Amino acid sequence: MKFKTTIVIMFLMLLLAAFSYLFADESAQNIITNIRLPRLILTLFTGVVLGITGAIFQAMLNNPLAEPYILGVSTGAALGRTIAAISGFYLIMPIFGFGGAVLSMFIVWGIANYRGYFDNTRLILAGIVVGMFFSALISLLMYLNRSEISGIFGILMGNLGHIFSNKEWNSFLITLGISVVLIFYLFSKATELNILTTGEDSAGSLGIKTDKLRKTVFFVSSLLIGTVVSFAGVIGFIGLIIPHMMRMLLGADVRKNMISSAMCGALVLLICDYIAANLTVVEIPVGIITSFLGTPFFVFILIRKTE
Repeated sequence: MKFKTTIVIMFLMLLLAAFSYLFADESAQNIITNIRLPRLILTLFTGVVLGITGAIFQAMLNNPLAEPYILGVSTGAALGRTIAAISGFYLIMPIFGFGGAVLSMFIVWGIANYRGYFDNTRLILAGIVVGMFFSALISLLMYLNRSEISGIFGILMGNLGHIFSNKEWNSFLITLGISVVLIFYLFSKATELNILTTGEDSAGSLGIKTDKLRKTVFFVSSLLIGTVVSFAGVIGFIGLIIPHMMRMLLGADVRKNMISSAMCGALVLLICDYIAANLTVVEIPVGIITSFLGTPFFVFILIRKTE
C-alpha cells in the first residue's frame, strides 16, 4: 500500500510540474528546458551511477572502503575528460572519459591480479596509487594549459551546472541510453555477485567463473563512471557513503543494495547540488560539498574496520 501511495504522489508531482511548464511564459520555459531540466537529469543520473557502482565494488571486493574515486577509476576518467577539454573535442567527451576510466581499470586490475593471484587489498592500494599518478598528470596539464584551468577545475571538483549545447545534449542522451543498458546488465549479474560474496571457493563450486565475472563487472562499471565524469566531473564519496549505509540498513543482498543505493544516491546528490548552488552567492562545486560530508564518514568506516 505504501509503495502504491508513493507512486501516486510521484505521478501527481510530475503532473503538477508538467502543468506548471505548459502555463509558464516563454522565457521561463527556455530556462526549464535548457538549464533546469538538463541539470536535473544529469544530477539524478550521476547519483544513480555512483550509488550502483559503489554498491557493486563494495560487494565484489567485500570491502566497505571500495568506491570509484578511491579505486582510481574516476581520476582516470577525469584525465581523459581533461585531454578532451584541452584538445577541444567536446562532442566526444564520453569516449575520452571511457578511455581514461578503462585505462585506469586495466592498470589497477593488472597490479591487483599480479602473477594470477587476485588480492582485494592490493586492488584498493593500487587504485589509490594510480589515482595519485593520474592526478599528477592532470596537474601537469593544468600547468601547461593555464588558459583551461577554470574548465579543468570544474572537472576535478564536480560541475552539475554544465550548460549543454544542442549537439552536446544529443551526445549526452545517446550515452544516457547506452548507460541504461549497461545498468540493466549489472542488475542481471546481481545473483552471481551475491554468490561471490559468500567466498571464492563456494562461488567456483557453483560454476561461477569468478575472475571473468570480476573483470566484466569492473569493465562495465568503469564505462559508466567514464560517462558520469565526462559530463559531471569527479564527485567523490557518494559511491562510498550511500552503499555502505544501505548495506547497514538492508543487509548484504546485492540487488537490494543496488536499487536502494541508486535511489538514495540520486536523492542525496540532488540535495548536495541544492546546497552547493544556494549556500553562498557564488555557486560552490558540488564535489566540495560531497567531500565535506564524505571525509569524516570515510574516517569513521576506516576506524570501525580496523577495530
